[in-house]
Amino acid sequence: MKSKSTILGLVLLFLFFVQFFLKLEWVWLYELQQEEMYKRWSGLGLALLITFQWVLSITRVSKKLRKYSIKMTAIHKWLGALSPLFFYVHSIGLGYGYLALLTYLFFANALIGYLNLDVIKNNSDLLFKGWMIIHVSFSIIITVLMFFHIGVVFYYK
Repeated sequence: MKSKSTILGLVLLFLFFVQFFLKLEWVWLYELQQEEMYKRWSGLGLALLITFQWVLSITRVSKKLRKYSIKMTAIHKWLGALSPLFFYVHSIGLGYGYLALLTYLFFANALIGYLNLDVIKNNSDLLFKGWMIIHVSFSIIITVLMFFHIGVVFYYK
């Protein structure tokens, strides 16, 4: 595996779960995450990351923007690699109910992204289509749940 973004992503994902299961908390960050304005701003950062990840799809389907798709793929992979860090800044926990589902799908989709076909070295068309369907389907569900979460947060606060 020579993809630096994959290695970074796997390390950050592993570290997130180590800190979660071993309950290694930075008290200052936990206290900061309890403040309403911090949650909103860090949530905005995470929402922008998720939204920006869709730019790759836009560059792939738009004839006018297709020339940027290779550059966007690299950016997409690096942002995906950093996504556990963005999540950690927003929340050191996994949440409950729909937030747990959002979190599980977020991290599962990141892992699926890290293990892309460049990494597993397979050119199977069936595997590629299956991988892409799962990755994009999870991305759609994550985006819908993200907007639902934003709606709930602003409706009840």
